[in-house]
Amino acid sequence: MTVPGCLSGMAIERRPAAACRLPGQKRGITMSVRRITPAGILVAAVVALAGCGSQSTVAPAAAPATPAPTAPALTITDPWVKTAKKGMSAAFGTLVNNTDAEVTVVSAASSLSPKVELHEVVESAGKMVMRPKEGGIVIPARGTHQLQPGGDHIMLMGVTEAVRPGAEIPFTLTLKDGGTLEFTAVGKDFAGGQENYQPGTDPKGHEGMDMGESHG
Repeated sequence: MTVPGCLSGMAIERRPAAACRLPGQKRGITMSVRRITPAGILVAAVVALAGCGSQSTVAPAAAPATPAPTAPALTITDPWVKTAKKGMSAAFGTLVNNTDAEVTVVSAASSLSPKVELHEVVESAGKMVMRPKEGGIVIPARGTHQLQPGGDHIMLMGVTEAVRPGAEIPFTLTLKDGGTLEFTAVGKDFAGGQENYQPGTDPKGHEGMDMGESHG
């Protein structure tokens, strides 16, 4: 039988009729009510929670990884400009191709000079001749190309102000695909190869500049 009021905070147990029979009550099985203590409630709650241990726990979704920034197609390391009081100067450094295809520099510009060209140095008729580099400067895929005195370089003609040691000179290189590379070169004294550039023409008819050793 169900004992009213025993559904909340009560426990029902069977006892012999003799133990629970009231005066005048017939023999039989009676239901007795026993109050559950707070400690008993706590134990029941722990048991109920233990039964949920097999349930899976969903971990929070991981935040999407931030993609690494893409390296520019062309960079330059250690760029510098030869100091000069007037006239001509040149810029050097190491061009670095960060792509899987060759990169070609087709022109250069700088606020230091109204006329900036890509030059090469070649031997002609027993003399070293500096001339514009036809087709531009090509940097191989994942390779480098040196701009250095006596070799390929960026030529500045008619510089608008003296280039002193430590001066910071801005440059912009334009690539064959239309991209650009902007960088700042630092003024640096260079004792060797202080050439006096004189107009000249090599045997193939290319206009260039003879590289003498006088200091103009």
